[in-house]
Amino acid sequence: MSLFKRSAVSEILSHSGVVLSTLLIVWLSVLLVRLLGEAANGTIGPDVVLGLAAFSSITALPIILAVSLFIAVLTTVTRSFRESEMVVWFASGLSLKNWITPVLQCAVPVAILIAVLTLQASPWAYRQIAEYRQRFEQRSDLSKVTAGQFIESDDGARVFYADSPEKEGDELGNVIARVIDPQWLSIVTAQSARMEEQPNGDRFLVLSEGHRYDLKPGQAEFRMVDFESYGMRLESRDAGNTAETIRARAEQQIKARQTTLLFSDDNPESRSQIMWRLALPLAALNLALLAIPLGAVNPRMGRSGNILVAGLVGLLYMNLINLSRGWIRNEQLGFEIGLWLVHAIFLLIMVFMMWRKLRIKAPKPPAS
Repeated sequence: MSLFKRSAVSEILSHSGVVLSTLLIVWLSVLLVRLLGEAANGTIGPDVVLGLAAFSSITALPIILAVSLFIAVLTTVTRSFRESEMVVWFASGLSLKNWITPVLQCAVPVAILIAVLTLQASPWAYRQIAEYRQRFEQRSDLSKVTAGQFIESDDGARVFYADSPEKEGDELGNVIARVIDPQWLSIVTAQSARMEEQPNGDRFLVLSEGHRYDLKPGQAEFRMVDFESYGMRLESRDAGNTAETIRARAEQQIKARQTTLLFSDDNPESRSQIMWRLALPLAALNLALLAIPLGAVNPRMGRSGNILVAGLVGLLYMNLINLSRGWIRNEQLGFEIGLWLVHAIFLLIMVFMMWRKLRIKAPKPPAS
C-alpha cells in the first residue's frame, strides 16, 4: 500500500472513531433522558432502563455508522484540500480518483457490519424491546409501584402509596392503600411491603405489620383488623402472559421480524422492510464515495459551504430512501425498482461530480 493510501485510511478511521463516539454519546444522552422520563411517569420500569437503552443503541447503530463514515471521509478529503496537501499529491501524479481505493477499504467493512446489524442484530434488538415493554404493560398497576408514587388500579378502585424502605430486605416502606369493593371501603396501612411470586406464577404484594380498616358506606358498620402479614393479589399467570406468548406477539411487529421470514412473506409491508434493511449498507457505500467530490473544494472558498451541501445531500438521500420505502409499502412502486432506484441515482451523481472534478480544460490559445 502506498504512502498516500496508508495515510488516507489511517485518517479516515481516526475521524470515524471520533465522530462515532460523539454521535453515540449524544444519542445515548437523549435516549436516557427519554427513558428516565418514561420510568418516572410509570410507562416503563426503572429496572429496564439500561436494557432498553442498550437494545435501542443496537437499532440505531446502522445509521450512526453510516453517518460517521460519511462525515469522516468528507472531513478527511476537505482537510487535505484546505491545507494544500492535495497539491503535493497531485504534483506526484495522483488524482482525485486515487481516493476511491482507500475510501472503499474503510467503507466496505463498515457496510458489511451495517448489513449484519440491519439483517440480524437490529430485528433481535427490536424483539427484546417489544418483550420488555409487553411484560411491563401486562403487569397489574400495583406491581409497577415505586417508592414515592401514587398508583391507581381497577379504574381507581385501588390506590396505593409507599415510601422508601427503612429495613434491609424490604422493597417498600410505610404503605397506605385504599380499596373500594361493592360492599366495603377499606384503608390498609403497613410498615413495609415486598413482592412475592408463587410457584404457579401468581404475584402478590405482601404487607407486613399493619392494620386494615373497613367501613360500609351509608351504614354504621365498622371493623378493624391487625395483621403481621397480608397479601394482595397483583396478577395471575394465564395463557396470554407466558414468555412464549409475549415473544410471539413481539415477533409480529414488522421491525422485529426475522429477515428470513420477511423474504418468505410476499406482502408490501414485508417488502418495504426488506428494502430498508438492504438500503442502509448500500447507502453507507454510496455516501462514502459521494463524500470524495463533495470534499474536494477550493481552499480559497468558505470553510462551511461544502459541509452544508454535504449535509443536505445526506438528508436528501435518507429522505428519498424513506419515500421509496413508503411507496413500496403502498404498492406505488415495485420492490425491484425501489430497492435500487435511489442508490443508482446517487451513484450517477457521484460519477458525474467526479468527472467534473477530473475534467481538465485545454488552455486557451494565445491571442495573435
